[in-house]
Amino acid sequence: MGSKNYLIPTGSMSLMDQRDYRTKAIAAGLERAADKKIGNITDEVPGLAGQTDRKLRTQAVLAWLQKGNWPTSLDVREYQPLLDGVTVLDQWLTAALVAVGVAYSALQAVVAPVMAANRLAVFYKIGVETAPCPISRVIFRAGGAAGNIIGIFDVEQLVNRLETDGYFTEPVVIDPSIIYAVQVLARIATGAVAQVQLGALIVEPAGQTIA
Repeated sequence: MGSKNYLIPTGSMSLMDQRDYRTKAIAAGLERAADKKIGNITDEVPGLAGQTDRKLRTQAVLAWLQKGNWPTSLDVREYQPLLDGVTVLDQWLTAALVAVGVAYSALQAVVAPVMAANRLAVFYKIGVETAPCPISRVIFRAGGAAGNIIGIFDVEQLVNRLETDGYFTEPVVIDPSIIYAVQVLARIATGAVAQVQLGALIVEPAGQTIA
């Protein structure tokens, strides 16, 4: 993680830009799936098998996707809070924001979900429906609620631009079988849940969820 982690307000992006960022997120997920031996994407993308540099591997997958190709052994679908985050409701809701400056789960009462062994997640954007914007940061951690930060983005800049959503300059990938956390930092102590939608994809073996 470094200075490349920041938000781009959607209003500053064209529809082509938004499509490109989503495609880059898919490429990052497929590359990690290859690395974690999920599906056989390595056999489908030319040159991927012998390449060890992650950046070059992701670029190879991206170029392959941009030519209109799609993996046969993997499905890429939207993250579902109920199915993938084991939340009570199948909605993007945070835990209640009780105190300013405290981190709360972005996945309702689920503080530290566990990613399935044959599945990974890719987070690439955020949207805040609750107004005024009640959060200042979105934080991604590996290892649970107090684990290592693998992505952190300033949401307040959206307020200054009168925007409600933005894209991450770099996608955040959650590996299989790990405990992770997606948190929001309270900017306003509302005492209520906030509607914070995350743009996220699940990469999994073909046919596991979608027939």
